[in-house]
Amino acid sequence: MSFKDNVDLYVDQSAKNLNFRQDLLEHIKSTHSLIKVNVGVELDKTIHNFTGWRAVHSEHILPSKGGMRYSEGVDQDDTEALASLMTYKCAIVDIPFGGSKGGLRINPKNYSENQLRVITKAFATKLINKGFISPALNVPAPDVGTSEREMDWIKDTYKALRPEDINYRGCVTGKPLHSGGIVGRTEATGRGIEEVIREIFRHKDVVKELKLKNELKDNSIVIQGFGNVGSNLAKHLYNRDQAKIIAVGEREGYLYNEKGINITELKKFFQKNKTINNSKLGAYKKNPKGVMEIKCDILIPAALENSITKDNVEKIKTKLIIEAANGPITFEADKVLYKKGVMIIPDIYVNGGGVVVSYFEWVKNISHIRFGRVEKRFQEQKILDLVNLLDERTKTKTDPELIGKIMHGADEEDLTFSGLEDAMRNAFNEILSVRKKIKKSFRECAYYLSLQKIRKFYTTDGFPKR
Repeated sequence: MSFKDNVDLYVDQSAKNLNFRQDLLEHIKSTHSLIKVNVGVELDKTIHNFTGWRAVHSEHILPSKGGMRYSEGVDQDDTEALASLMTYKCAIVDIPFGGSKGGLRINPKNYSENQLRVITKAFATKLINKGFISPALNVPAPDVGTSEREMDWIKDTYKALRPEDINYRGCVTGKPLHSGGIVGRTEATGRGIEEVIREIFRHKDVVKELKLKNELKDNSIVIQGFGNVGSNLAKHLYNRDQAKIIAVGEREGYLYNEKGINITELKKFFQKNKTINNSKLGAYKKNPKGVMEIKCDILIPAALENSITKDNVEKIKTKLIIEAANGPITFEADKVLYKKGVMIIPDIYVNGGGVVVSYFEWVKNISHIRFGRVEKRFQEQKILDLVNLLDERTKTKTDPELIGKIMHGADEEDLTFSGLEDAMRNAFNEILSVRKKIKKSFRECAYYLSLQKIRKFYTTDGFPKR
């Protein structure tokens, strides 16, 4: 089955619990618009041709939102599948976007920065001119193979083609700070996944059901993938929760340490050497697929889709899987794991942190003011007034260093991470409420919640509300 087929099967499975009209269900599942472009660029006096796609899965609410991927594995089916996941994901975390996705079939490592700039601007020009990039209609973000650098190039291209659009900065998210980005966007997906795991451990009944140890730090964790999502997730788990991460996997192999890997040192080493092969931190195995088969309490696939299939599902030895990547488990493997009693917290909820903070960035760009700018000093003065009042009434003197700590007004980073935590925690509790009602897997419950919310955008006759 294709990736899109997998996603649609999950949708069909959950729709049965909602008595969905079949015609409306087919409409919601379908890709509403799709563009395939050939990008011809002259490099070193030779024309190079690249194929790109941008899929809009849903326009029940605008703009549509989704990443822009640069990879040799990009194709139409994956692009449509990922666009559909964005639709359901945005609904679950209550972000007012439709779902979209884009990609260019290219290995970015084969080109210089200047060549990538030329290619990106040519690709963006095609999409902008066809209405597939716009702050009002369709907003890309970084994905596999892209970063804030590519988003900045796309923004510049949009600005040159649409100079009259005052909201041009909102045509993409995940930009550098100086170009209208937001503090915390780069690590938002990883941080959001950490909030998911934290929330699980606030529910002692779920922890007991899984037969996990009560404290997060006492459970063993394996993370497959050490890119933007995996590395930031590992950083936050290690620094904020003192988590014991016993294995980290990458393309060439995985690092294993039964006592736990020092993630701070691993990040420093990886940034310098572009590999996780560090014998001082653990044993390195040149078997990238093997990391999925390590016995652990929590397994986190944070790489690409189809990491767990019918071929390796019987080798999975864990109690809980957190789907940090999109589509890491196939439909067939999911059924096997469910029968084995492995709980899976699904991708359409788990990695929603990226789009949550993207939404904050988009709002910032549309409103033309950074979060915290208006109220920060007001908050600090009110806290100082309260401290002075307490000192006066109690005839004491609060330590100035303590005052400095407690009178800190909320800045953009504080508000971003507060909003992110709120979105991820609220969504988990909504999914948990559905689970108690319909007694199904977390995945079925997440899709149930998403479809339930999306259906509200349609009339009883099946037409979109305007």
